[in-house]
Amino acid sequence: MAVPYKKKVIHGGCGKRQHEKTQNNVLDFSASVNPLPPVVSWHCDPFFLKHYPDDTYTQLKETIARTFNRNTEEICVGNGSIELIRVFCNIVFKERHTFYVDTPTFGEYEFSARLAGAERVTSMKGAEASFICNPNNPTGTLRTHADMLALLDETESLNGVLCVDEAFIELSDPSQSLIDQQSDHCILLRSLTKCYSVPGIRFGYGFSHPDLIEEMEAVRPPWSVNAYAEAFALQAFAHYDELEQSRRLVERERLWLSEHLSALGLHGSPSSANFLLVDTGRRAEDLCRDLEKLDILVRDCTSFGLPTSIRVAVRTRDENRVLVEALAVCLH
Repeated sequence: MAVPYKKKVIHGGCGKRQHEKTQNNVLDFSASVNPLPPVVSWHCDPFFLKHYPDDTYTQLKETIARTFNRNTEEICVGNGSIELIRVFCNIVFKERHTFYVDTPTFGEYEFSARLAGAERVTSMKGAEASFICNPNNPTGTLRTHADMLALLDETESLNGVLCVDEAFIELSDPSQSLIDQQSDHCILLRSLTKCYSVPGIRFGYGFSHPDLIEEMEAVRPPWSVNAYAEAFALQAFAHYDELEQSRRLVERERLWLSEHLSALGLHGSPSSANFLLVDTGRRAEDLCRDLEKLDILVRDCTSFGLPTSIRVAVRTRDENRVLVEALAVCLH
């Protein structure tokens, strides 16, 4: 079967590449990570570097289970949530052949589904599997718990599968999560990347029915969570409650940033996440290039089908002020 795409999905988070290219310090607003993550003191014992990880990840799953009041049999882990999306698609589209995804949204859902041989349909009613990002990337729109339950009920009535990506929910409103639901028709994905501001760790985890979890654990490559990522994750979950402080900062700074962007004539979509989708009224590619010359990166949303929009992360007040000042220079 021919691969449907020849190029990878475009992502933000190019700060490392830009630094290597220019040797300058870069303010990366293209990566939507926590501006005030919990302080996690962690250490990877050199002993563990001399041994393969425990591929059952028993201790790690027990830690996650305690944190979220779930059973270990309902938990899968992987090298970032993207690996879990790929694994899920490789399993579910062996027997199912159609999928639904909202637009604009994270490009890996459609890419992974098509790689697995599935075809996109225009509504959930015609889909055997559906993908929902909550809150959505890049819009920041948050569906309520009641809305998500309704989508899950609809999925169950159609005998489909609902893949819910909650990568940003810890920095939004965790009370709207489906973490309290145990359904044969749902898989819920999470990540440490955004809420602990550690994209370099590459650690994702998910919750679903034990039968699907067993298949996913079998299909994912062995030892896909390395010793460093596991060591960090084990300590990070001990600080999970501290993310409340991060949410308060994000809410305050999102309001400040939104108001100052509006003062520049930029129109941001209402967001409940730690980023803003902003229509610039001009080619986003050109604006991104001008900001890059000032060592500031924002997410060009052309790849989302929004050629005049950018996505900007909510960072600290001082950093947000630098962005606003740079935009003022580039726009006028």
